[in-house]
Amino acid sequence: MNIMSFLDEKAISCTVKSTKKDEVIRELVNLLVEAGSLDKKHSDHLTNVLLERESLGSTGIGDGVAIPHGKTDCVDDLVGAFAVSPEGVNFDALDGESVHLFFLLVAPEDSAGPHLKALARISRLLKDKHFRDMLKRSKNADQLLKTIRDEDERRH
Repeated sequence: MNIMSFLDEKAISCTVKSTKKDEVIRELVNLLVEAGSLDKKHSDHLTNVLLERESLGSTGIGDGVAIPHGKTDCVDDLVGAFAVSPEGVNFDALDGESVHLFFLLVAPEDSAGPHLKALARISRLLKDKHFRDMLKRSKNADQLLKTIRDEDERRH
């Protein structure tokens, strides 16, 4: 599974402005709304689903990476957004470090297999320090997209 098969190209940002976990999640959800992958009327519901998932345990997996994710009937297909926080955010990550790279993943309620495959693919790619550093150094959404696309193809 390629990241580009579910990442919405229009839901990418290299300027996370939020400084708190719940605000970052809302900002990521808004990227999906602005990209047209999520109806605005569902943004509060999806934000709550994601925050409930966070209450079970942080999706900050370490190395400056968080993969907030959840399932909802608000989407018909697996969809993702990606954002970078240059300053970093305290996301209660497992290693206690600030998070700079956020990959939001939203799946339909009945989607177990694709959801898990996508999570595995994202975490596998983001374990690569060189890839993470390239993402953090990107100056705009086009650079982020190119970096993700190139890595996706290289490691398929």
